[in-house]
Amino acid sequence: MPQMNKGGKFIFGKSLIRDGGTIQFPEQAIREYDIASEGKIYLVTGSKNTGGFCVTRKRLLASSKLSHILNDNPQLRDYASKEGNFIKYKGRGYTWVKINEDGKIFLSAEAMQYLKLEKDMKLLSIRSSDIAFTMGAYGPLLEESFKHDSEIKVY
Repeated sequence: MPQMNKGGKFIFGKSLIRDGGTIQFPEQAIREYDIASEGKIYLVTGSKNTGGFCVTRKRLLASSKLSHILNDNPQLRDYASKEGNFIKYKGRGYTWVKINEDGKIFLSAEAMQYLKLEKDMKLLSIRSSDIAFTMGAYGPLLEESFKHDSEIKVY
């Protein structure tokens, strides 16, 4: 499902939150962002409009204009903080988690609670920028996606 409406955001699919906080990212998002290549990814709390979280990896973030996030938070940059524990920085929460080569992650109960996510929720995978994609939990885009359920693959 590339776009739900003309000029709209590109949608990769939906990801169902399964037992144990397991989330499988859509295949196209995995490829486009080469997201599993480093074995670890960063999660950033989503916007007020979409909730959920944004997904990026170290090399994408470090080579962007947002590299200050890693420079100002060495415990995040070096994966020295506990996996799944969010660090507050300039109004957002940041953490890292392991990702397997197939693009699957596991969120702890604490991370799920922090992100206000629950088992069986479907997150809408949205192209956000050249360094991150969003896993939206609510808002207008998710609402619009319900009209296109038969066209959107669930992972």
